Amino acid sequence: MAKVEITVNGRAYTIGCEDGHEQRLMRLAERFDAEVTKLAERVGQIGDLRLFLMAGLVVSDALDEAEAGARQPVNGDGRAAALIAEAAERIEALAARAEKAGSEPAN
Repeated sequence: MAKVEITVNGRAYTIGCEDGHEQRLMRLAERFDAEVTKLAERVGQIGDLRLFLMAGLVVSDALDEAEAGARQPVNGDGRAAALIAEAAERIEALAARAEKAGSEPAN
């Protein structure tokens, strides 16, 4: 098993992965860090756990939309563009809700 050091929200983490998957893990970590960074810029440094949870939800929402779009037949470029625009709107709405939730006091 290989070990990879990744950085998320300015902190280093050592993660294990299968041999040969190191570059992919690093690429995924960079994408996740980008989501965490965007959220931190919007809601502030509210703690790694909350930022990671919020970023995970944003990424999960995007994946859910992509999977739903893949199940629907796409009729031409117009339909594809509409699906992408709809997914972007939903991600923005989720980010706005996450920003609002991040500004509320923790329980």
